[in-house]
Amino acid sequence: MEIVVVGRHTDVADRFRQHVEEKLAKVELLSPYVRRVDVEVTHENNPRLSENRERVELTLRAKGPVIRAEAAADDRFGALDLAIDKLNERLRRDRDRRKDHRNNKVLAPVDVRPLDEILTEEGNASANAPEPQISTPAALSAPGDSVETTIGDSPVVIRQKLHHADPMTLDDAVYEMEMVGHDFYLFIDKETSRPSVLYKRKGWSFGVIQLDNPCGAAPVTDLA
Repeated sequence: MEIVVVGRHTDVADRFRQHVEEKLAKVELLSPYVRRVDVEVTHENNPRLSENRERVELTLRAKGPVIRAEAAADDRFGALDLAIDKLNERLRRDRDRRKDHRNNKVLAPVDVRPLDEILTEEGNASANAPEPQISTPAALSAPGDSVETTIGDSPVVIRQKLHHADPMTLDDAVYEMEMVGHDFYLFIDKETSRPSVLYKRKGWSFGVIQLDNPCGAAPVTDLA
């Protein structure tokens, strides 16, 4: 298993790199097919965020979906421990899901009502708000490319990233979202070919927003 540790706005000492390798050695027990783990360490200089000034993001690449986990704390060793706990929990979910599939278990139902009904129920008052004007970035040409732009003269920064999008079922989308630890997941519905966003509601309830314009299996751009 290859472990790659990088620092973002910070240097990473050899002592921490060694600690990472020791901590991640147990990951292979839960994911024997893991090929590589990327570890990104970010330092936040804002004194108001001193309790969460160190952030560690783990990205596990193995046979199957990419699995991510991240955490923040006042020191990077504590953030690493929290991130590894989350990673291990998602690896256990992955293992349990494989067992469930063998037993033909079905996941909780997904809300696929029209968008206007979902927005009405959840009181989304900003549904009709005007779209902000965003400066046009350079074209993203390959999956993994990313670029940051600003909205006019404001301090708001928008980060865009290009992802490869293979059509998938709702079941697969729920699974992928759980593995990356996000509250939403952008995908192309395999049955309808529609661009879709899966998102978490309450508990184990999920919602889906779909566009009525079918598309092919070309890569899509999202905000990350």
